[in-house]
Amino acid sequence: MRYRPISPAVLAEELTDRIDALTGRPRFAVAVDGAAGATETTELADALVDPLRLRGRATLRVSAHDFLRPASLRYEHGRTNPDARYTDWLDLGALRREVLDPLADGGSGEVLPSLWDAGRDRATRAERVPLPEGGVVLLDGELLLGAGLAFDLAVHLWLSPAALRRRVPEEWAVPAYERYEEEVDPGSLADVVVRVDDPRHPALYTP
Repeated sequence: MRYRPISPAVLAEELTDRIDALTGRPRFAVAVDGAAGATETTELADALVDPLRLRGRATLRVSAHDFLRPASLRYEHGRTNPDARYTDWLDLGALRREVLDPLADGGSGEVLPSLWDAGRDRATRAERVPLPEGGVVLLDGELLLGAGLAFDLAVHLWLSPAALRRRVPEEWAVPAYERYEEEVDPGSLADVVVRVDDPRHPALYTP
């Protein structure tokens, strides 16, 4: 793989250009995918909001962390089970139903920005947000690709194996991300791949 060094500011600018160029659908879903706690998915997604709005794109931020399953299901096999992290934590059905389906042709355009407060382990009771035509949902999270979720643009923040083991704060979760890399190969599914071994100096994959 060849990577082009790029500053965080220029990366955000180039991604804004790509998102703003999306056409052919009433509304758009953009994913920023990466290992939780070790990549800057939240920061990058946040950095795209204002530039898109300045270009006239209504933009809604959604975090996959707010679509986790209840603790009784997530922790059925223990709190530090990497296989459960990989297969059981994220409520894919809810993300599809409440966030992505409303963006499709004929969809309502009304997106639920959050479903479950994992800290309190209860529903957030959030109100749906109507997104006008041309609007964009920016979704950040982990293990988002290869699960049948429909994105119009997917960005994967990639870590080398050594950086993954070094930077993931929850050591027990590393096997989940290694399994994701081996079984899904998210870099091959993403539209944009960014190497973030050093978050201060990202590098953009160039085919």
